[in-house]
Amino acid sequence: MDIQKSSFSSIEQMSDLYLSKVKQEESGGVRGSSFEDILAQKALERTIQKPEALKFSKHAALRLADRNIDLSREQMERLNDGAWKAKQKGIKDSLVIVDDLAFIVNVPNNTVITAMDRTDTNENVFTNINGAVIM
Repeated sequence: MDIQKSSFSSIEQMSDLYLSKVKQEESGGVRGSSFEDILAQKALERTIQKPEALKFSKHAALRLADRNIDLSREQMERLNDGAWKAKQKGIKDSLVIVDDLAFIVNVPNNTVITAMDRTDTNENVFTNINGAVIM
């Protein structure tokens, strides 16, 4: 077999090809993404992957009503963000603390199981969770 006439590329041909690409990139011949483009793309990815708003179980809704807990829009957003962070870390049942409120969230079901305020967390003992997020 004659190597000179074969269809295989030589090491020299491949290194010339690679080095010419590197030189183009260094000289700005091949334009990379700008910071603004990358930031917009990451923001889009985050909104696409972000789960829908949390649901409240019947028990949690009753607890909120019994304890006169009204969540502001900002607190609700932080609770959703806390559940999202828990999901990213692989937490199944998470304690999410927002201000002086504590929520137990079943992350796979995207559901708040129970809610407590500062008066109900006197013992500061939470069971059946495998992670906590403080917002």
